[in-house]
Amino acid sequence: MTHTTLHAENILKQESMEASSANNASSMNNSSCSRESALKTTVFPLLYSLLFILGLTLNSLAAWLFLRIPSKSHFIIYLKNIVVADLLMTLTFPFKILSDSNLASLGVRVFVCRVSSVLFYLTMYMSILFFGFISIDRCRKTMFPFASTSTRQLLLRKLLSGFIWTSLLALGIPNVILTSRPISSDRFKCSDLKTELGLKWHEVVNHVCQVIFWANLITVIICYTLISRELYKSYARTRGQQGTRPKKASIRANVFLVLAVFFICFVPFHFARVPYTISQTRGRLFSCSQKLFFFQLKESTLWLSSLNATLDPLIYFFLCRSFRASLFSAMRLAPGCCRVLRELGTDNTN
Repeated sequence: MTHTTLHAENILKQESMEASSANNASSMNNSSCSRESALKTTVFPLLYSLLFILGLTLNSLAAWLFLRIPSKSHFIIYLKNIVVADLLMTLTFPFKILSDSNLASLGVRVFVCRVSSVLFYLTMYMSILFFGFISIDRCRKTMFPFASTSTRQLLLRKLLSGFIWTSLLALGIPNVILTSRPISSDRFKCSDLKTELGLKWHEVVNHVCQVIFWANLITVIICYTLISRELYKSYARTRGQQGTRPKKASIRANVFLVLAVFFICFVPFHFARVPYTISQTRGRLFSCSQKLFFFQLKESTLWLSSLNATLDPLIYFFLCRSFRASLFSAMRLAPGCCRVLRELGTDNTN
C-alpha cells in the first residue's frame, strides 16, 4: 500500500515537472516572438519624425490660409474639414514616435493607448469620409459644370460636417473612457487596459470604421469612373480643335490627384489589416515569423495612411484656386506671376 502510494506520488511529481517544463517552453516561445526590431524602434520613428515636421509646417500654413478664404463652395468646406483632421493627426505623431522607439515613460505609453491612438484613427476616418464627399462633388461638377450652389446648400454642407465630427467623436470618446484598467506590468498592450465593455465597444468601432472605408472606396471608384467617362466624351468632342488638348490633359491630371492620394494612403492599410487581424485572433494558425511579417506590413501601410497629412496640401494647391490665390497674395507675388499655376484648379463659386 505504501509502495503504491509512493509510486503514485512520483508519477504526479513527474507530470507536474513535465507540465512546468511545457509552460516554460511556451513562455519562451511567446517571449521570443517579439515585435521589437530595428524597423519598429528606429526606422518608423525617423519616418514619423519627418512626417511630423512636414505635416505640422504644411498644415499650419494651410489652416492659416483657409481662415482667409470664405466657404463659398462645397469643395472648400470639405477641404477645411480635412485641414483640421490632418492637423490633429499630425499632433499625435510625437507620442507614437516616443512609444515606438521605447523612449516613452509609462504615463506616455498609457496616454498613447487611451487618447493618442484613438485620435489618430478618428482623424483618419474623418479624412476618408471627406474624401468620399469630395469625390461626389468633383463628379457633380464634371457632369453638371453649370450647376449653381445656393446659400442653403452651403449651410447644409456645414451642418453635415458638424454631424460627422459629432458622430465620430461619439464613437471615439467611449474608447478613451473604457480604456481604464490599472496597469499590472510595465510590459502591456493597449488591449490590456480596456475593460470588458471597452473591448466590445472597440470591436464595434472597428466594424463601423470598416464600413466607412469600404463604402467610401466604392463611392470613389464609382465617381471617378463617371468622371473618366465624362472627360473622355469631352475630349472626343474637342480633339479636332487646336489648343484644347493641353487644357483637357491638365484638368484630368488635377481631378485624379484626389483619387491617387486616396489609393496611396488608405487602400493598402485596409487590405493589410485583414491578414493582420486574422493572425492576431487565430494565432495558432500562424508561426511567429508570419505574425511578425503581418505586424510589420500593417505598420508600414499605417505609415502610408499617415502620409496623407503631408499629401493633402498638394490637393489644396493644385485643385483649389482660392487656396493658391490666398498663398500668392500672402507671398506678395505680382498678379502676372505664375500664370499657369493660377489657372489650375477646379473650384469656383458654384
